[in-house]
Amino acid sequence: MLKMAVDIALLQIGHRAEESCQDRIERGLALLARMERRVELAIFPELWTVGYFNFEEYEHHAEPIPGPSSRRFSAAARDLGIWLHAGSIIERSSQGLYNTSLLFAPDGSLRATYRKIHLFGYDSRESELLTPGDGLTVIDTPFGVLALTTCYDMRFPELYRQLVQRGAEIFLVTAAWPYPRLEHWLVLARARAIENLAYMVCCNASGRMRDQQLLGNSLIVDPWGTPTARAGEGEQILYGALDPTHVREVRTTFPALRDRRL
Repeated sequence: MLKMAVDIALLQIGHRAEESCQDRIERGLALLARMERRVELAIFPELWTVGYFNFEEYEHHAEPIPGPSSRRFSAAARDLGIWLHAGSIIERSSQGLYNTSLLFAPDGSLRATYRKIHLFGYDSRESELLTPGDGLTVIDTPFGVLALTTCYDMRFPELYRQLVQRGAEIFLVTAAWPYPRLEHWLVLARARAIENLAYMVCCNASGRMRDQQLLGNSLIVDPWGTPTARAGEGEQILYGALDPTHVREVRTTFPALRDRRL
């Protein structure tokens, strides 16, 4: 049986130029441990430990899974007894380097990974340095069927439609989205929610990195496309809630997905 309400937290970490990768992990996990509310699910931004735009650091900070960072995140999930989407890290494998998201269960087990499929090339070296993923990630949980996507993926509606066909009800999006494309961020999050009648839980980073200003504005959008919580542009924890049964009610009341002609 689905839970009727799930409290969640989006940790909109701010980048600080003077911090090392390890310092940022320590600060992020301390922020997680000091949350003001009890939550069942927490999510971090994309590549928040190394910093998305620190392209020259990717190779140095790449690590296997399991590895040092994933073990820290596993322990944090277990200690707090929560589902933890640890954002993404640079994963090192025999096939190359990947932008890989990690989802841990309350017992600390790694329940899902997702290698970012759509790598950004505009004013970015991500597509030059990393290997694109080629698999979809959907996982059944006590509060609904989750799907993992990352940042630039939001511009590709066909990905989300494929995830819905596999049962997705809640999309967890980890991101490092910069200015000036604030309106793109907000509109795409609402569009993906509306067309798929699903929750969008979008956790973005904040702060300045190299010549890029990350825009923050993490948000939660319900299955009708209505934002239910939205952060500012600075570092903060955005709290919100999901009603897992709401997705199924909306899809029954307004069965647009059933009317597709593929």
